[in-house]
Amino acid sequence: MYFFYIDESGSRDPSTGTAEKPKDHLYVLLAVGLFERQWRPFEQTIAHVKLELADYLRRQGKGPFDLADCEVKSNWMRNAKERGEKSPFLNALDDADRERLVTAYFDQLGPRNAVIIAAVIDKRHLHDHITHETLHKKAYEFLLERIQHYMREYHPKHQALIVMDDTSKQLNRAVAMKHAYFQRAGNRNLQFPQIVEYPFFSASELSNGVQLADLLAYNVYRAFRSEDLAYPYFEMLLPHFYRRKAGQVLDGLKVWPDPSPLIGLARAAWDARKEKAPQEEGR
Repeated sequence: MYFFYIDESGSRDPSTGTAEKPKDHLYVLLAVGLFERQWRPFEQTIAHVKLELADYLRRQGKGPFDLADCEVKSNWMRNAKERGEKSPFLNALDDADRERLVTAYFDQLGPRNAVIIAAVIDKRHLHDHITHETLHKKAYEFLLERIQHYMREYHPKHQALIVMDDTSKQLNRAVAMKHAYFQRAGNRNLQFPQIVEYPFFSASELSNGVQLADLLAYNVYRAFRSEDLAYPYFEMLLPHFYRRKAGQVLDGLKVWPDPSPLIGLARAAWDARKEKAPQEEGR
């Protein structure tokens, strides 16, 4: 069994606003996959760092904090106001300890043989009929396709369980119904025999895997939003994206829709990475 943790970055609002009042033009949905035997060491490593920091704060008279109080969100890490309002734990830590906590997540990608799959939606090129629900469901479909391809090629005897952030009842239901449709009928490209019944919706504070997906999704968003794919935290992720054994493209990174200039940007970044590290093998 593989666990694929999914989270998002950017707004699901399909509108990009006006020239006078522009809105965010990017949306990223990302999945990070771990084999079932890798889940426990991943979980134990992150929990150990959190508990150690929570104990330190308790001894400083700034606690107590349970594990569920120690949630990590990229927005709270970056935004002091949000952190102060929503995360007493992170707010009580100093910069070095917050950085240590984030690094603990990223450092697990290699040892846990994690695989990353992401959909980047450039809202500047969407059709007018797209809503926030259809935007999210389209990105989810892109992820499921690539998860199925990855499982069929690398792990044909295993299945994949989807774990998602529990956002809202309406959106959860819409995604679950889309998932169920794919299970019955597939889509126009393929069937999904290795993806199990329904997605599992988890409160993000209870899932370190979802928190990892949140951190990764932001770094993909940040790189494409600034159109700087040499952004160090994005470059760190590149070796972990899914790609076929015999393929030369980054199969685990889907940029949509087709007119988006970000597609060429992604290809150029991957070509540069291949030249820099030709010894890396396909994942």
